[in-house]
Amino acid sequence: MKQMFLSTATEFKEIDTFEPGAWINLVNPSQEESVQLAQQFNIDITDLRAPLDAEESSRIASEDNYTLIIVDVPTQEERNGKSYYVTMPLGIIVTKTAVITTCLEPLTLFDHFFNRRIRNFYTFMKTRFVFQLLYRNAELFLTALRSIDRQSDKIEAELEGATKNAQLIDMMELEKSIIYLKASLKINERIVKKLSSNASSLQKYIDDEDLLEDTLIETQQAIEMASIYENVLNVMTETSASIISNNQNTIMKTLALMTMALNIPTVIFSAYGMNFQDNWLPLNDLPQAFWYIVLIAALGSSSVVLYFFRKKWF
Repeated sequence: MKQMFLSTATEFKEIDTFEPGAWINLVNPSQEESVQLAQQFNIDITDLRAPLDAEESSRIASEDNYTLIIVDVPTQEERNGKSYYVTMPLGIIVTKTAVITTCLEPLTLFDHFFNRRIRNFYTFMKTRFVFQLLYRNAELFLTALRSIDRQSDKIEAELEGATKNAQLIDMMELEKSIIYLKASLKINERIVKKLSSNASSLQKYIDDEDLLEDTLIETQQAIEMASIYENVLNVMTETSASIISNNQNTIMKTLALMTMALNIPTVIFSAYGMNFQDNWLPLNDLPQAFWYIVLIAALGSSSVVLYFFRKKWF
């Protein structure tokens, strides 16, 4: 799918025919679309389709006619019926007349741009647009990390009575998400630093340099948050395993104590249930013997339960 957008001094609109200064957004483009665009802007087809590989690593490549920037973007993935965060490559190609973005799936990264919620956003200001994309991407990483923190708090609240592995599995999935995000953030940090250096092929102005510096700060803050949350999740995972084990032990202890309390009436009723010749068991000749025996068994069990309570075993 290919979309083209153009900013003017007063509006932001989608266009059907390319105009200089436009933004071309590709989402899982076909081979035919890629070839056509590569020929139009004199771009290597390999660079244009590189971000469509989910395993493509982040990098910057400068050519005579364009600059390729590939960064990782956070996105959500369904696993075990729940949403978790992973990362996906986003390619940004800056040519002399356009900015081209290409990715495998639609990204929430672009929503603020589509809705004109980014200040001073113009498609023809190519360098600033690229830096605005990187800044918004850093914000999305922070949002994803905060979401993971809220999920971990929710799981922590469920741990008190947990006896199954569901919470442990959820914690493991959150840890995987943190690892993916942290690894991508470190690579993105190198990309931002390289763009900040004088060796960058993109022309920068004073405002652009300030935006790039803010992007670097946001990225580094996200890395620190990821490290903190990773440590917290590691501790919570270990604690979760201990809590689940203790809860299971408590259940087994309760069952064992109940079995011991019920052993007394079991022994009494077993003795009276046996057939003896010339049965001489106590109370056997009384008309209300059954109720006396039941009372004795109940008192025996009650005394054992009371003893357990005094020992605080229950």
